[in-house]
Amino acid sequence: MIPGRFPLTHRRGTGEFFGILTESPSVDILPLLDELQALARTGINFTPNPHDRERYERLLVLVGKYYGLALDLPQDEVRKRLVGELGYITPKVGAHAALFDGEGRILLVRRTDDGKWCLPCGWVEPNEAPEETAVRETREETGLEVRVTRLIGVYTRRANSGYGPHSAVAIGYLCEATGGILSPSHEIQEIGYAWIADVADWHEKHAEYARCAWDAWRNAIVGD
Repeated sequence: MIPGRFPLTHRRGTGEFFGILTESPSVDILPLLDELQALARTGINFTPNPHDRERYERLLVLVGKYYGLALDLPQDEVRKRLVGELGYITPKVGAHAALFDGEGRILLVRRTDDGKWCLPCGWVEPNEAPEETAVRETREETGLEVRVTRLIGVYTRRANSGYGPHSAVAIGYLCEATGGILSPSHEIQEIGYAWIADVADWHEKHAEYARCAWDAWRNAIVGD
């Protein structure tokens, strides 16, 4: 079974449920859990009502239980992660950098965690601007020093069993190299420039990011 997906076993007789024949369908529970954990954590931190606080804490316990089942993690560990963040709960924020060579090939890295290709990218650190993240991650993952030339776009990645248990916002930047030598980090298997159409095994939504980046790069050339 895919992590995060639960089987729905509505059985009645030979499997007929109110006239509908089911064949062990499944539901992706992670989007629901992501919303519930955000509601519970925000409520705990902001409600002045002690009775409402108890309800939010109970909700967080239930969320932790089913996160643990969905992701195969101990419930206590899940709860520690969820209660560790204070304030209003918002999506995670990441940034990626798009660099092209003179022929129009895009710089990509093959990740060690899933073996797929993506743009240099990473999560925004505390007190770090997203464009600084794009520059830092490019340096750390590829060895290149870059500067941001323009914003490409802002993208939403909703929680699901394919991408992860929490929603996220990705911010893409068009960049150009200013120095350094291509040298992959321990997080990267391979690195190089490639034609977008030649890449089949993309990490998460990076095929979309790459195509949007190519449009921005082409428009920049025409505009300049």
